[in-house]
Amino acid sequence: MRLERGDEMPDIIQILPDAIANQIAAGEVIQRPASVVKELVENAVDAGAKKITVIVKEGGKSFIQVTDDGKGMSETDARLSFERHATSKIRKADDLFAIRTKGFRGEALASIAAVAKVNLKTRRPDDALGTQIDIEASELILQEPCNIRAGSVFTVKSLFYNVPARRKFLKSDAVEMRHILDEFQRIALAHPEVEFHLYNNQSPVYQLEPGTFRQRIVQMFGTNYNDRLVPVSEQTDLVGISGFIVKPEFARKTRGEQFFFVNDRFIKNSYLHHAVVAAFSDLIASENHPGYFIKLEVNPEQLDVNIHPTKTEVKFEDERFIYAILRSSIRQALGKFHIAPTLDFDNEPAFDIPLKKDIHQVKVPQITVNPGYNPFAERPEGGFKKMEGLLPAQISNFLDSPQEILIPEESRHIQTSTGFEEETIQFNYFQLMNRYLVVGTEQGLFVIDQHRAHERIIFDRMAEAVEKNKVASQMELFPETLQLSVADATILGEMLEDLQSMGFDIEPFGTNTFLLRGVPGDAVGHQPLKLIEGLLEDFRRQQKLNRTDRRQQIMIALANRMAIKSGVILNRMEAEQLIADLFQSTMPHTSPSGKPILFRMSLEELDEKFLKNRS
Repeated sequence: MRLERGDEMPDIIQILPDAIANQIAAGEVIQRPASVVKELVENAVDAGAKKITVIVKEGGKSFIQVTDDGKGMSETDARLSFERHATSKIRKADDLFAIRTKGFRGEALASIAAVAKVNLKTRRPDDALGTQIDIEASELILQEPCNIRAGSVFTVKSLFYNVPARRKFLKSDAVEMRHILDEFQRIALAHPEVEFHLYNNQSPVYQLEPGTFRQRIVQMFGTNYNDRLVPVSEQTDLVGISGFIVKPEFARKTRGEQFFFVNDRFIKNSYLHHAVVAAFSDLIASENHPGYFIKLEVNPEQLDVNIHPTKTEVKFEDERFIYAILRSSIRQALGKFHIAPTLDFDNEPAFDIPLKKDIHQVKVPQITVNPGYNPFAERPEGGFKKMEGLLPAQISNFLDSPQEILIPEESRHIQTSTGFEEETIQFNYFQLMNRYLVVGTEQGLFVIDQHRAHERIIFDRMAEAVEKNKVASQMELFPETLQLSVADATILGEMLEDLQSMGFDIEPFGTNTFLLRGVPGDAVGHQPLKLIEGLLEDFRRQQKLNRTDRRQQIMIALANRMAIKSGVILNRMEAEQLIADLFQSTMPHTSPSGKPILFRMSLEELDEKFLKNRS
């Protein structure tokens, strides 16, 4: 259709109101309560504060308050600070390449004010009165003088109250508090010279006194870290490296204490992380992650921090050189503290064999031989024999007398799926490569993964005991104390009721400390503190689960850690009991986590393999 002059389509592009534009922009900077804590605490650090106090309620969703003793703001600066792109950190574009402050974009306070109710009280040390400002949804509600000590107090209430779509996607209070702890830890670690306090629902979480970097790490993660840290130090014209790595034996399967700081700013950098992992090669398992607390000092002109609003991504001018220096300095630290294996053929103590003082008493070794010994005349205790020359050395524990398993009534419905037709099963077996049990029955051949089989048995036993409320605890001779970081103590507190229902006699014993008096019967023989620490590692990054799912996941994780591992040689009693318990299980085919436990090859399939069914 042809449009005549005067029939033009109406204009549809329009400029959004400031309030809506601010809410949209706020989504990049303020993603959750932890983002508010990060921005306000970083502003306090930039203000030169020596003491910073953070108070949160309900995971920060209803209340966040950050108090500092910094330089404060004038009446005009206090009002301008809530305007978008209002900042005291930069004046021109070139300043972006000379940044040493946390913030510089001028977006944080405007973003917070767009999605919350904000109250600011601030005063400079030389002013007689301070200024109070109330802002809601970017709209100024109140501005007046007030009495306040030097510094600033930011109070943020009802976060996302005017953006219900964003608010409903917030997680539970516990999950949001974990994110706040993450942000708080990063800033507090970067500035050990500053005193930090954190309160959650009026309960103290952290009381951090000023000190050295090492002292701050120990304050935050527990006194046991003092013996785990290995110092790293290197100075070059391009980069200065300082901080600590965690000894290889404390590497974890999940990413935990891994911190990079560039010019006292926390960053995430997968390339530099790879440098650390490469330095730990041959010292930790490939699936484990080393811990580290590393600070890098780089000329701001060789660094670009203006990559993302969260400012955790940076670009280095010469990243490859920093990679090489970082990897080399860590290897040097590991070797210096006798952690990395070294071998010096010119002077290796292991090869210095001392001579006997009185060499005149040296005698020629005598060998006694029994010519009448018959190695086949008797069998080793337990009825096993290794058939040298007939079977590979990896095949061991062959049982030549058939054993029997009585299938109970409640488990007989599995007989069809496993091929059993009788109430009693006769079997022979041997252990292969110390990982599998190869079981021969009249119905065919079964190959069983010993770890997953034991995992299934422990899980079933634990689940039945919990369901019937018949869990028994084995009391420890000496109760053990478990001192944790705040984050891990929070996780364990959430799991405490479930662990107690499974037979762990454990309870809080002071700040971030727990007392362990007893363990479930299946945990006897394991190091109980190692079990708890491993369980925390499994759940450290776990999102919120409902109570039923959480208990199920805890039992799965415990069964996995308590089960016999691959590579363990089973004696006769252990092997027979494992096979019998598995075949009596209601779910012998899959582990609690859904992985296969066994596979079966029927006699017909074996005959087919040997071409016995062909004419």
